[in-house]
Amino acid sequence: MKKIDKYKLASLPLTLFFALGIVGSVAAVDVNKLVKDECADCHENDGNSTDGETPSIAGMSVDYFVESMGAYKTDARPALKLKDKKTDMKEVVNKLSDEEIQALAAYFAKQQFKPLKQKFDPGLAKVGKKLHRKYCDKCHSEGGTSAEDDAGILAGQPISYLQYSMDNYASGKREMGKKMAKKFKKMQKKAGDEGIVQLIHYYASQQ
Repeated sequence: MKKIDKYKLASLPLTLFFALGIVGSVAAVDVNKLVKDECADCHENDGNSTDGETPSIAGMSVDYFVESMGAYKTDARPALKLKDKKTDMKEVVNKLSDEEIQALAAYFAKQQFKPLKQKFDPGLAKVGKKLHRKYCDKCHSEGGTSAEDDAGILAGQPISYLQYSMDNYASGKREMGKKMAKKFKKMQKKAGDEGIVQLIHYYASQQ
């Protein structure tokens, strides 16, 4: 067996040891119990919501999941409060450790996203498709279906949730990155509030 050089071991970056520690901690998290206790009531066990109001988080990228949880903690993103639910995302996130958030991110990233079956207006969706291509496609590629952009899956999300999110962006209650803010303002100036509705119906049409 090859002898390990203790001096070489000592010269390894500290970040490697921290990373190994995080991996070990994440592995120790009982993610199935965590999902059942903290997530399933709104997002189901597989991350695909069925209530028509809360977003599906199945297939969400790890980076975007972690970023979203951080936004709830800092109030950069408001938490939707539903009448039939005992808690909201901010309350849930504030109970979670960084290791638990990482474990949940990895869990939901492995789940398959299922677009919600819902009614939409074909006419509005047709115009919305053009708006998406012009203003949104660079960050939300493949019609908003891709998770690889680390920007969240938009296609197939509930109309109610999409409207809630857009309203928060428009009012400034939810923070936007510089690129998104620039595109969002351009679209609003060109298409007005109707453009937002058209965009929402385009995402809802992808089933």
